[in-house]
Amino acid sequence: MAALAGLRALRRLCGFALFLSQLYVLSGRAGSLMTTKHSQPQSTLAKSLTSTSTNTPYFKAAESTEIPSYVTKCPSNGLCSRLPPDCMTCNTNYSCIYGKPATFDCKVKPHVHCVDQNNQEQENFTINMTCQFCWQLATTDYVCTNSTNCMTVSCPRQRYNATCTVRDHIHCLGNRVFPKMLYCNWTGGYKWSTALALSITLGGFGADRFYLGQWREGLGKLFSFGGLGIWTLIDVLLIGVGYVGPADGSLYI
Repeated sequence: MAALAGLRALRRLCGFALFLSQLYVLSGRAGSLMTTKHSQPQSTLAKSLTSTSTNTPYFKAAESTEIPSYVTKCPSNGLCSRLPPDCMTCNTNYSCIYGKPATFDCKVKPHVHCVDQNNQEQENFTINMTCQFCWQLATTDYVCTNSTNCMTVSCPRQRYNATCTVRDHIHCLGNRVFPKMLYCNWTGGYKWSTALALSITLGGFGADRFYLGQWREGLGKLFSFGGLGIWTLIDVLLIGVGYVGPADGSLYI
């Protein structure tokens, strides 16, 4: 009987211990749920603050826009039809006839301000120009690079590869910068009048050849007394017609 009573007491003790353990587990779950519910708004608030701080530089970057470089070439509040070509974009008129006047629809580029004849600001306008490509313009309408490596006094006259740029006030079709083959036309500072005067007065001593940088011919004329006068007369004729020029191959001034 004592053993049976002890066994019953042990069962009650085990049941009480099991009840306490279950109660502890349930209280732990309830605490975790409460912690999650309370921490969720904080995490949401943290996310909103993070997203706001991330987007702030974006709006600042959008507000601080850089001014394009072409704006410096565009006069403010001037006539739209007189703007340089770099300040506008125009639609190609495919119906224009080469060499004939044509009308083109144009629009000013961003950050460019211009007005019409009535001093009213406008964005869309028309311009009149000749229907031709830029490389077909007259030589006075573009500027080209010079070359000092080719000979101007040669037969046939030498050419060089030049890069040409259309002037700002000229409108044309195609690329405004284009390559072109040009005749050698650079000068080294030698004057034709000075060379001719030296040939007439001191040509017998080779002064004209020395002035043009032709030292060997100058020494030949000096020690031969101008080829006994014959070489002197020939040089006067050759320099007079421009056949004999500077030794560096440049043109006379």
